[in-house]
Amino acid sequence: MTLREWPRSLFGRILLVLALGLALAHALTFALAFTERGMTMRRAMVSYFASDVASSVAMLERLPAAERAQWVERLARRNYRFALVPPLSAPDDPSALARQVASAVGATLPADRSVQVIDPRVPGTELRLQLRLADGTPLAVDMDEPRLQIRPWVLGALALQLALLVALCAWAVRVATRPLRTLADAADALGADRPAVPLAEEGPREVVRAAAAFNRMQQRIQSHLQERMQILAAVSHDLQTPITRLRLRADLLDDPVLQGKLHADLAEMQSLVEEGIAYARSSQAVHESPLPVDLRALLQSIALDYADAGLPVQLLQADEGIGTTRPQALRRLVCNLVDNAIKFAGAAELSLQADPAHHRWLLRVLDRGPGIPPSELDAVLQPYVRLEDSRNRGTGGTGLGLAIASELAKALGGRLVLGPRGDGPGLEARVELPG
Repeated sequence: MTLREWPRSLFGRILLVLALGLALAHALTFALAFTERGMTMRRAMVSYFASDVASSVAMLERLPAAERAQWVERLARRNYRFALVPPLSAPDDPSALARQVASAVGATLPADRSVQVIDPRVPGTELRLQLRLADGTPLAVDMDEPRLQIRPWVLGALALQLALLVALCAWAVRVATRPLRTLADAADALGADRPAVPLAEEGPREVVRAAAAFNRMQQRIQSHLQERMQILAAVSHDLQTPITRLRLRADLLDDPVLQGKLHADLAEMQSLVEEGIAYARSSQAVHESPLPVDLRALLQSIALDYADAGLPVQLLQADEGIGTTRPQALRRLVCNLVDNAIKFAGAAELSLQADPAHHRWLLRVLDRGPGIPPSELDAVLQPYVRLEDSRNRGTGGTGLGLAIASELAKALGGRLVLGPRGDGPGLEARVELPG
């Protein structure tokens, strides 16, 4: 078996090794039992054959010579036959079976009788026993090749036994590897965007120890993530006070040009602080309780709110349906993507499609802006990643808008995927939400 044919899962590898081991052990046991049974059968056959030959010789000697020929056929057995034929001129067969037959038959006949066992070179006949009756009449006994017959039900029983053993091994391996699968699922589910679910600390001692260690690690990771978010939120919040003081002091300046520059810098700092707070709050969306929501009505209200503010936001299409989601987090997600589209393209378009085949909703926010290079589509979802080196927020932004949207999408059980718009230039932000 090559490495490519070797199972990739631990369950498959252990089960294959156990199944092959059981099959080899079964085959070896069957071969040993078959061999031992054959040896026992030969010993029993030789003993029975010797006594039957002695009885047949004694009966033939008591019969008149003219009647012996018709009795010879009656004395035949399934594995050997009698014949009144002259002896063949062939040397004695040196095989172990020939010696065993000659010794056993010689022991049952009078001491003056000679017994010769030869190979007659006749297909289907393994040995020929040659001797003479008391009056000198030659007698030959042809023995067929001894064959050990195995009944079909025996082979069926052995196959059923092997199948039961393999099934028990599969169950045992499945039970043994299940904690690994559970641990892998828990590790995949670990993150700041979802609540920590501790593993059940039950089962064998090694499994309990691994589960307890994973739970402690999970708690430490969650604590570190929460501490990071709290630090970010606290710093962003505390910066608002000195920014306000700086804005008041800038108002006291007599130079209007310098005053305008300071106000622009402070406005940019205020925006950075607000988006930092928004990013820190994005991980808290999982604590909002899911509710049945009319998704079409929600998108219509968002589009109308932007229209009332004089911003070009259009709802292209929206399928009807009720989805179970976190409405406030979904509203923040859509508004964040719309704000990003308006900032870089000047307008935004919304689309909502139901996908019953995959039990999900497809929410799209599209624009006609310059788009994003394919090599940067994944990078812009990371915090503080911008597409240009400029520090001007009016062109480059803070680098948190799409990161916040991505975190909110994860909190809703979906994901945010960026790509080029299909019907022309622009960007498509697609959010796949569970149905």
